[in-house]
Amino acid sequence: QVQLVESGGGLVQPGGSLRLSCEGSGFTFRDYAVTWYRQVPGKEREVIGFIKSGGDTDYSGSVKGRFTISRDIAKNTVYLQMTNLRPEDTAVYYCFSRGKWGQGTQVTVSS
Repeated sequence: QVQLVESGGGLVQPGGSLRLSCEGSGFTFRDYAVTWYRQVPGKEREVIGFIKSGGDTDYSGSVKGRFTISRDIAKNTVYLQMTNLRPEDTAVYYCFSRGKWGQGTQVTVSS
């Protein structure tokens, strides 16, 4: 059964860092791209970046230079390293792969 589980969200002060994890089961990330999204209540889900099966990454302009996507194939986990966080980064963060969504993890950036 294909499943994605995010973790690592929480409350962080502006300028701080967090690392989110997206653990997959039922398939391997070596063969599939993973996209990270975020969503604020009342707004559409926004793509913030992805990692292709070959390992290439790309990011939206709003997070480029601050967020980094990486993966550990042995752990079948994709990471979203977020640095220099801003209040406007507050959202529920989701990973998506193979047509499946994770349950989301809340990130709140506030002093």
